[in-house]
Amino acid sequence: MIIANVMQDQTDLDEVWFVVSPQNPFKARKTLLHEFDRLKMVELAIADHFFFKASDVEFHMPKPSYTIDTLTLLSEKFPGHEFRLIVGCDNLQHFHKWKNHEQILEHFGLYVYPRPGADPTFEHPNVRFVSAPIMDISATFVRSALQAGKSVKYLLPEKVEGYIRDKKLYI
Repeated sequence: MIIANVMQDQTDLDEVWFVVSPQNPFKARKTLLHEFDRLKMVELAIADHFFFKASDVEFHMPKPSYTIDTLTLLSEKFPGHEFRLIVGCDNLQHFHKWKNHEQILEHFGLYVYPRPGADPTFEHPNVRFVSAPIMDISATFVRSALQAGKSVKYLLPEKVEGYIRDKKLYI
């Protein structure tokens, strides 16, 4: 949420869209919560943020989802919008493995936020490095804390934490 806020507030982005993916091609399906639970958590997290939007566009696409296909579909569905991709600097190391990564760079571009230990030496005219707080908080850390019964206060919005605990997710 902090990074999304920085991206919207300190760049030329009018909105930040959170696209929930049913199947990331780099992750095992069995490790993911159901996409509707993940979408609901995003909706709860951003409910009070006018410039944030939740999207289930990938729910209606072939799986696994590929970023280039999602960006292309969004551009077709919303021709009045220009889409950019926000990624952590750590994603740049393997970005060349993404499907049609050259098209992503050429037609959409990247907004990159810093990550601990990541090397920001990636040059392209459509890549913009954005100064943001370096956050060393991973989803794995949050899930582990939840599983151990530890506090996740300040790591998750209260509504999301309540949803997780009510549905006994990650436990």
